[in-house]
Amino acid sequence: MQYQTELLIPILAILTGAAIPISVFIWLYFDAKGKRETVLEIVKHLGDDSKLDDLLNLFEERKKEPIDYRRNGVIAIFVGIGLYLLGAIAIGAILEGVGALVSFIGVGSLLAGYLYPNTGRELTNAVEEFEKK
Repeated sequence: MQYQTELLIPILAILTGAAIPISVFIWLYFDAKGKRETVLEIVKHLGDDSKLDDLLNLFEERKKEPIDYRRNGVIAIFVGIGLYLLGAIAIGAILEGVGALVSFIGVGSLLAGYLYPNTGRELTNAVEEFEKK
């Protein structure tokens, strides 16, 4: 009986690791499926196929703006500080190392955000400053 219990935990861990991505994929599929069906029903009742692109753009959830590395860097820095403090107070040296690593990744991301401007306004300002020189 002890042998079966020892095997149960690793098997459940492996199944959980596989079940999470599969369930997220299924969830996203059915979420998008409902949106597609809704758009098709609306277009059928409108009778104008030219408005299909406009309706599809309404349901588009991706951001058109580039990633703000400065914001993500600050978030990563503070997450790293939190992990470091948790390791220092409760868990141990391994979590302190992980916290320091995450903080340094955040510092790198923050620096990348300042070295490589990503919004249109920032790029325009950078070009104008370069042309003044």
